[in-house]
Amino acid sequence: MDLLPPPTGPLAIAAEPLLPAAAAHSPLVLSVVLPTHNEADNLQAAIDQITQVLEDILPGAYELIVVDDDSPDDTWQVAQKLSDRYPQLRVVRRTGERGLSSAVVRGWQVARGDVLGVIDADLQHPPELMAKLWAEIARGVDLAVASRHIEGGGVSDWRLPRRFLSRGAQILGLIVLPGVLGCVSDPMSGYFMVRRKCLLDRELSPIGYKILIEVVARGRVAWIGEVGYVFQERQAGESKVSHRHYIDYIQHLVRLRFALWPVQRFLRFGIVGFSGVFVDMGAFYVLRDLLGLGLTRGAIASAELAIFNNFVWNDLWTFGDISARQRGWRSRLKRLVKFNLVCLAGLILNVLLVNLQFNVFDVNEYLAKLVAIAAVTLWNFWINLKLNWRVTESP
Repeated sequence: MDLLPPPTGPLAIAAEPLLPAAAAHSPLVLSVVLPTHNEADNLQAAIDQITQVLEDILPGAYELIVVDDDSPDDTWQVAQKLSDRYPQLRVVRRTGERGLSSAVVRGWQVARGDVLGVIDADLQHPPELMAKLWAEIARGVDLAVASRHIEGGGVSDWRLPRRFLSRGAQILGLIVLPGVLGCVSDPMSGYFMVRRKCLLDRELSPIGYKILIEVVARGRVAWIGEVGYVFQERQAGESKVSHRHYIDYIQHLVRLRFALWPVQRFLRFGIVGFSGVFVDMGAFYVLRDLLGLGLTRGAIASAELAIFNNFVWNDLWTFGDISARQRGWRSRLKRLVKFNLVCLAGLILNVLLVNLQFNVFDVNEYLAKLVAIAAVTLWNFWINLKLNWRVTESP
């Protein structure tokens, strides 16, 4: 069988395969990508075992796609020869790109299945688990993940440093992207199936090995199922994990953090907050200098007036598309109450910072107010985004 030309352009999944030759065939149910680099010694055994499993559960309704990064050991040639024996096998040889995650996406771009999967070609992912992953998909989940961190899961013979690095990377991800990595028990897994519709028209931008993080972060995934498995030691070849992959992982987390940050809303929130500065500082001047109110009481009162001002403009503008779905004075009153409750912690922080700077460090009281306002702006935006206007944004 001839090699498939590697796709180019954005890493986006379309409703149909990008290549006309691929689209000419009838659609399949499942497409599983095997990203490879120097896996010539493992490939035949992997293809054989995967085929046995899939023939039992989806006879003739699946395909395997080997995407090889121009391996020096000619893995792509081995795969091409195997395609004569396994008609469901197709091969892509990449010469201009590198990286496991992008290889997976390129494979999905030529895939014909309604469900897209990925599995390592080194037999560290047990092929027999595919039956359980497919059972989760058949149950209706959007994403079925093989996990080392639930009942029935584990690692076969990892040394303590490797266990520490793996868990440390997961904890780091939970800190940077809690809403993404908190959705699955094993976000570092490279063994899963996902419905094509969850990724349609979503441009992916993966770095390194951790494609699952990209799928969860950018995809429309509402229901996730997990299956426990024991990660196996490779039977041939050498591990490709190096310090570079940990650096790529950190870069990936940072990129996703900025990509997922609601920049436009934050800019609007910042503009509204800036208007609140004038309300806060003006009221503080009147209460403090003209009416002689004490520092703490003046700071509390002026901050509360600014909170009311900010709520009105945020509800109408920053989150206007969301609040429009919850019309009526009762809904608006509930949002106002929640907004005040969320901002209460920020208000307390504001007052503490003002007093700390003014009474301990002898900072000018107006400068102290400005510093305190800046410090709680990020807090107010993020917590309100997650707790106050969050519900109607959820799928």
